[in-house]
Amino acid sequence: MVALKFLRRQLASVIAWKPQDPDILLWKYPALTDELKNASKIIVAPGQSCILVYEGQITGVLDTPGTYNLKTSNHPFITSMLKVAQFFESEHKVYLYFYRKAEVVNQGWGTASPIKYVDSVYNIPIQLSAYGNFSYRLTDASMFYTEYAGSAEQYTTRDFQDLIQGRIIQLLATHFSEKKPPYTEIDAQLHALAVSVKEQLNGVFETVGVALTDFRIEGNSFDEETERRIGAVADVTADSKAAQEAGLTFMELEKLRALRDAAKNEGGMAGAGVGLGAAITMGKLFTDAVNEEMQPKTDEDTVKALKRLKLLLEEELITQAEYEEKRKQLLDQL
Repeated sequence: MVALKFLRRQLASVIAWKPQDPDILLWKYPALTDELKNASKIIVAPGQSCILVYEGQITGVLDTPGTYNLKTSNHPFITSMLKVAQFFESEHKVYLYFYRKAEVVNQGWGTASPIKYVDSVYNIPIQLSAYGNFSYRLTDASMFYTEYAGSAEQYTTRDFQDLIQGRIIQLLATHFSEKKPPYTEIDAQLHALAVSVKEQLNGVFETVGVALTDFRIEGNSFDEETERRIGAVADVTADSKAAQEAGLTFMELEKLRALRDAAKNEGGMAGAGVGLGAAITMGKLFTDAVNEEMQPKTDEDTVKALKRLKLLLEEELITQAEYEEKRKQLLDQL
């Protein structure tokens, strides 16, 4: 068995990356003691290339498909027989690293933890997650091997995916922290943000021989607490708009609601903890608001009064009968 292993190490080899695993970017050819013999042949298939590392130095990159003859100082039998003191092992080491030349496409990314910032318009804390995909290719395999992959036996697409995902999250967190976009504008900004992130990532990864060919942000989502805050803002916005259309301020509407809620509580306003002075104030506001509907000066005022009257009904501040009576009086004035 030992003799067979020895003989095997003395023969010139036919070297190829076969089969090529699509999930591997860089793969070291597993030569016995890395003593590839002179006159061995290297076969480079389409979509791949090969880096030659000889005696500790990158001596070439086989970048074109074809068959190449390998020239080393390891001559069959002679070299090993002269290395008896080194257990027949030569110091003329040859490392061959095959790498994927074809583009790596549709690699997913996503934020493992939410990105946090404060909305600049609504001044509410935002926590959001984002996801998308990217594509890339190795543009300088020698640089990638020297500056990043090193002497690893192999480097996978998952390894690079983990690396780039960390950079993506960092860039997104910085962007949202600096820009503080209102939650209503995030979706409209995703494309421009993706372009910006791609440019910045390319600036980082071109130093290790990688170019992003595509980068996309496909969507985002808010956490449950942020959704609750957004819902509250939406409710206030809708109420403010409704009050404005009816000729009331939002504060006036809230005071009217407080009067309504206090009246509904068992024990009336006292049971709700509303003082007599506050009750009189809210009652006067309600009475003044209703009386104003009854005294429009123009047709335009009458239309506004009808809208306000409708709002009072919807908020249960007047009864259906009161609404119908006052509505008829207003319509008679048109």
